[in-house]
Amino acid sequence: MKRAIAKTNDFITNKAIAIKSATSNNRGEGYIDTAIKILISVVLGALLLAGLYMLFGDVVMPTLNERITDMFNYAG
Repeated sequence: MKRAIAKTNDFITNKAIAIKSATSNNRGEGYIDTAIKILISVVLGALLLAGLYMLFGDVVMPTLNERITDMFNYAG
């Protein structure tokens, strides 16, 4: 009987150690970390794209149209 109790006690102790090591393990990258990285990338990309659209719409395109008109203005 003592041998069965000792064997059960060892089994429970080993399982408790395995569970503790699994729950305290912080080696892997979690889903939350990955989701936050993707969200930050998407937001920064959208801001960059909006800035480029604003720059091209207000600054580059009118100047480009003016220069092309001046280049092909044969009247003088």
